[in-house]
Amino acid sequence: MVSLLNRDIIKTGAETIGFIFPIHLAMAPAPVIEFVKKMDLKSAEYIFAIATRAGSQHRAFIDLENALKKKGKTLDSFFSLNMPSNDPKFEGWKPATEDEIKKMESDIQNKLNSIQKIILNKEKSREEDTDFITPMPAFSILSIFLPFLNRLYNVEFYADSKCIQCGTCEKVCLSRKVKMIDGKPVWQKNVQCFFCHGCLNYCPQQAVQIKSTRLLKSFTDKNERYSHPYATADEIAGEKEYEDV
Repeated sequence: MVSLLNRDIIKTGAETIGFIFPIHLAMAPAPVIEFVKKMDLKSAEYIFAIATRAGSQHRAFIDLENALKKKGKTLDSFFSLNMPSNDPKFEGWKPATEDEIKKMESDIQNKLNSIQKIILNKEKSREEDTDFITPMPAFSILSIFLPFLNRLYNVEFYADSKCIQCGTCEKVCLSRKVKMIDGKPVWQKNVQCFFCHGCLNYCPQQAVQIKSTRLLKSFTDKNERYSHPYATADEIAGEKEYEDV
């Protein structure tokens, strides 16, 4: 998706279209919604979405549905998959253990087998979410205000004295917000952050930190990190490369 966001119109001739993305702040990531807004969906007959999350409730499918409705389309099916958290800014956060990851992978594979059948048969599946691990009190009401609360979510990334100027943070930054200047990483204020936490979790020295300017106290300097076990920094960097579709 990221490699195509510079287009005015994103065209496809596919009849079945799926959107697969992680949950950000209990919502669909901004680049996903921007991608949908730019898509030509005339050929789409069946649209599904799969959201990965750390286990919390979310409103991502509402966000996606709202964007699709403006194009005269709707979500036929949607599914949530629980995966390890990569958000180490809270007190007591720990990365998933190998055993926890194996258990999640087993559960996900079982669920994917069911999802595959639904998609191949173009069935509708819009069931209420019951697989969340972390419930949010009064979520149906809270979800209405999430887009406004998101504006208050103001954090800053920076590199501490452990930085070895390797440039990994710039390499994995999908929004191109991180830029190496005079050998040091700078998070450019005029570039939107996608909040993927790639720079935070892929730094080999754990030098990248988060500090909160409003709501959240950050514990990244005390906590460990989690990066996807099957995705390298080079592979993530490759997602920024332009490819024709």
